[in-house]
This record gives sequence, C-alpha cells and structure tokens, in this order.
Amino acid sequence: MLRPGVLGAPVDCPVRWCRSARARRVSLRIDARAGEVVVTLPMRTARRAGMALLTTHAAWVMQRLAALSPALAFAPGVEIPLGGRPHVIRHDPAARGGAFLDGATIVVTGAPEFLARRVRDFLRAEAKRRIAVLAEGHAATLGVKIAAIRLKDTNSRWGSCAPDGTLAFSWRLVMAPDVVLDYVVAHEVAHLRELNHSSRFWAHVESLTPNREMAQDWLRENGPALLRIG
Repeated sequence: MLRPGVLGAPVDCPVRWCRSARARRVSLRIDARAGEVVVTLPMRTARRAGMALLTTHAAWVMQRLAALSPALAFAPGVEIPLGGRPHVIRHDPAARGGAFLDGATIVVTGAPEFLARRVRDFLRAEAKRRIAVLAEGHAATLGVKIAAIRLKDTNSRWGSCAPDGTLAFSWRLVMAPDVVLDYVVAHEVAHLRELNHSSRFWAHVESLTPNREMAQDWLRENGPALLRIG
C-alpha cells in the first residue's frame, strides 16, 4: 500500500509488486478485478525504479482506479448480468439443484456459505454451454475442427487459440451481451484458419459475425466492470 501523497494525491493506492525473470523493463498496469496497481520489475531492478514510474504516471493511475466500477459480490438480492440482461440472485436454501435459472432470477439452493461458489459454478457452466454452441457453429462454417474448449478467469484476455486447436475463453463473457460473446467466439474460431491478425483473418471474422466493431467498443468500455463481479 502506498502512503497518502506518494502519487500526488491524498488517497491510499493499493500496489502489488511483482518480479519477473522475463521482464526487460519496469511496467505497470491496473488489475481491475483486485482494484490495485501492479508494478512489474526485472529481477535485478530496484524498487525505486517502480516508484519513479508510479510517480511519473500518477494522474493516469489515479484516473484509472477512480474509473473502476464498485466490486459486486455474489449475494442474495444482488443483480448481475447474464447475456447482458439483469438477473437477480435469490437464495432458496430449501430447494434442490445447486443453482438454476427461473426467468430473470438465478435461484441458489443450499447453505448460505456455498452461495457465491454455486453462482460462480452456474455461470461457468452456462458459459461453457453457450460458447460450445457458438464455437461449433462457427467452426462448421469455416470448415475447421476445435480440439477442446477451456474456460479461464483471466485479467487481460477474453479468449485465446492455441496452435493445437484448443480454444480458451473467460467465463465472465457469459455476463456480456450475446452479440459480444458471439464476436469473441468467432474471433478465436477464425484463428483456427489464420493464427495471426492478417487481413485474411479479419475477413474470416467478418464472415462469421457482423458485430465486430460494436463488440470491441463494448468490451473496451464495459469489460473491466465484468472483472469486478463476483
């Protein structure tokens, strides 16, 4: 935790210091999920170099932290998005089934101490189901084969495609509007034909989904808020 005033503002600023053998220079980023600044240092670089970088970029750091959405925990009565539409979490301890949809309500059963985990498990399962349908459809259109689909909880990448044909996605995408999810899935499936960002790659993306620009804008504007949920 930086002391008040270190970044030129009378507020506390949480900082996580990391050392990396792969880092060639000092860098900083905002961890939207944790609500903190992450400073990465090469192994033999003194911490004062990181402090200097923080001081230089004080205004940017404070602006980015102030712009973060409030953290939203999974709890009874909390409203979270699913497919871009609001859904209320309702705890029904006497019911059975773990967690399930009832209209615009996510019903969670069992003891209260398991509620957050069950909501997260429900969202991951729902993400896997929706992504699989979209991915298989887009793969059939392009005539490519998916090796596997993995779900992750990353801070910086919504999706990825490995050389072996494995696709990985952030489960948090299930909370985004359907057209945004469709774009990210189409983007990664297109990498099965072109593992690059060439004009040919973007042509494949355009053939799969008309929502590229809108989805990119939405993720740029609203993506960090998804990292603050749960």
